[in-house]
Amino acid sequence: MNTIVVTGGTGNLGSFVVTRLSAAGHRVRVLSRHAPDHPVDLTDGSGLDAALSGAQVVVHCASSPRGGDDTAAANLVEAARRAGTVTNIVYISIVGVDVVPLGYYVTKLKVERLLEASGLGVTILRATQFHDLVAQVVGAAAKLPVMPLPKGVRVQPIAVEEVADRLAELAVPVPAGRVDDMGGPEIRSLPDLARAYLKATGKRRRIVALPLAGRAYAGFRRGGNLAPSHAVGRGTFAEFLARR
Repeated sequence: MNTIVVTGGTGNLGSFVVTRLSAAGHRVRVLSRHAPDHPVDLTDGSGLDAALSGAQVVVHCASSPRGGDDTAAANLVEAARRAGTVTNIVYISIVGVDVVPLGYYVTKLKVERLLEASGLGVTILRATQFHDLVAQVVGAAAKLPVMPLPKGVRVQPIAVEEVADRLAELAVPVPAGRVDDMGGPEIRSLPDLARAYLKATGKRRRIVALPLAGRAYAGFRRGGNLAPSHAVGRGTFAEFLARR
């Protein structure tokens, strides 16, 4: 039984990881700004020393599209060094961070490289987009009279619960380095997924595929966000919608 720290442990992915680790009998410390037992601010590192004391494994799920993930990771690494007991930092990243120059992806890649250069034991798992994120994207577009979606972009959504299962498996004292990517079971265009969303929600909208500019959009069009050779996910987007 190990002491495992989960950053972002109250979030969408982190909460599933916490549930699985707790069910397996591990001592789990849930870290977030408002966690009752281990309140931590990763942006300045406050609370990290107490939270990591005696811990062997850290599962780093905390992330913000608004920025600052690199600073948070640097603070986490320094606290892990001070703790002296952490042998494995498990990090969840995104498929395509090295080929799609989207700002958020660039930062995730920077975190990967920071961890790899830290001298600490590290495990890095890249996954494709979660079903929840795809639903948010097409759901936001569905609020408009006409649904505008990027032309030629395909996605490979995966169930967040399945990624949590894998992270829980990797949360062991021995690091595994960069492990195989995780992709969802299907690669589909955004308009196709939008039609599935409209059918499931009973909405009627005209979908308009719009070409965009920029290197990030080109990276998505080339399929840099896809992992066709690692389509290990089982739950489909249609099944996700049916559960919702």
